[in-house]
Amino acid sequence: MPTQLAPSILSADFARLADEAARVESVADLLHVDVMDNHFVPNLTLGPVVVESLRRATSLPLDLHLMIADPDRWAPEYVAYGATLVTFHVEAAMDPVQTARAIRSNGGKAGLAVKPGTALAPYLDILDEFDMVLVMTVEPGFGGQRFMAEMLPKIREARQAIANRDLSLWLEVDGGINADTAAQCAEAGADVFVAGSAVFDAADPAAAGAAIKAAADRAMAVA
Repeated sequence: MPTQLAPSILSADFARLADEAARVESVADLLHVDVMDNHFVPNLTLGPVVVESLRRATSLPLDLHLMIADPDRWAPEYVAYGATLVTFHVEAAMDPVQTARAIRSNGGKAGLAVKPGTALAPYLDILDEFDMVLVMTVEPGFGGQRFMAEMLPKIREARQAIANRDLSLWLEVDGGINADTAAQCAEAGADVFVAGSAVFDAADPAAAGAAIKAAADRAMAVA
């Protein structure tokens, strides 16, 4: 699959989200939106009202990453708020398969996220219920963290499982992604790259995003 860039608005100026989204529209494939509830993770960001506003403000598909308790209840509703893809954490879900099916039934794509300390193996047999798997390369909750290189074997494990089962599944990475770490993740098998501070802290976010995507493309071509 071709690489995709998903700039994370967690690192954007929250007072100017429409403008910030516009700054990356030329290079982004998705707009990554982190929803945190101060329960599953120790941070509080945004919710349905802001998601609805973003949907009106940008033509980019919205890639929602729900870091919330009880995603079984809330995740499917985010499709109606404008999400294209809704990713929730397996650690918080009581019934990840049913939740994925509800998201898809509502017209969205479903993603399964795993924290760094969560083994992927127990969930490999349900990957066909999803459109994407997200391997966190930092502990979820805050932007600007350092990339955890020890997650590279998990990315390789996910890619091998996808290949073994001939699944059409995106493999996303999130946390500490820049041009260098995106290349490492692409070599390991990732094809969707969430980048926050590396994009929005740059003087030219579009150029920074393009550099990340180019680095991932080169690494994938070699791999």
